[in-house]
Amino acid sequence: MQFPLRTIDLFAGIGGIRLGFEHFGCRNVFTSEWDADAQATYHANFGEMPDGDITAVQPEDIPAHDILLAGFPCQPFSIIGNMGGFADTRGTLFFNIEEILRVKQPYSFLLENVKQLRTHDNGRTFRTILEHLHELGYTTHHTVLNTLDFGLPHKRERTFIVGFRENIAFSFPKPTGAYKSLTEILETGVDTKLYASEMIVQKRREKIKHEPFFPSVWHENKGGNISILPFSCALRAGGSYNYLLVNGERRPSSREMLRLQGFPDSFKIVVGYSAMRKLTGNSVSVPVIQAIAGEMMRALRERHLGV
Repeated sequence: MQFPLRTIDLFAGIGGIRLGFEHFGCRNVFTSEWDADAQATYHANFGEMPDGDITAVQPEDIPAHDILLAGFPCQPFSIIGNMGGFADTRGTLFFNIEEILRVKQPYSFLLENVKQLRTHDNGRTFRTILEHLHELGYTTHHTVLNTLDFGLPHKRERTFIVGFRENIAFSFPKPTGAYKSLTEILETGVDTKLYASEMIVQKRREKIKHEPFFPSVWHENKGGNISILPFSCALRAGGSYNYLLVNGERRPSSREMLRLQGFPDSFKIVVGYSAMRKLTGNSVSVPVIQAIAGEMMRALRERHLGV
């Protein structure tokens, strides 16, 4: 391997995984993302227009790379267990990752998905994924990490799988033990359109069971209960517009949502608010990725130096 290492960014979203690896000098050589709003945002910030549907890309046409990066969608693996080998995941987007790994054989990879991936279908989905990665010759490491443990006021738990073609020493990053105050995240003078109706605000106030504090994020769970927290619960692409209310009165702004995911303020916003809710809800938390990338770089450099 030669440094800087080459990456490919699959199911790239708005580039959060790429940002984490670029911090360590990695050079991205290929990107795939089909969503038009994500493509426009990616292009505005990286100067590259991602390729579209990964299922239409032949693995042989993807440039050689050292690390495959993918925050792949968690589709139902409805046919797992019915067939053998690669057929177990045909029809899912994980199969495209498998094929690229098989054809291009990068030295390592990082995969990201929802926390529930590990327990989906009583754990069979996750076991099948790991088995297929092992069959391809990779040693894997996996864990669940929470954004709240890596400096941001955002409770967001995600599953991460790291793999290497050799059994080299690797450990996931340790929690930092602290996170920013919401005062470092929240804007002043936000668009008045972000404020909830008086009826919604009043209903929230009626449901709270203790004295509120500020700044805070008011979270309404599926049962209708309200939690008042010094951090945000996970941004969700499909969450209701009033799922999270800053200080119990307004929705977080586009910039605030990006900050909750650890994107720099220099990151350009080129699509509307509804699109940004979806894009940030589907994104990764950059500091978590950066921490993982740092440990991967350490492992790869020590292996490269024969330590």
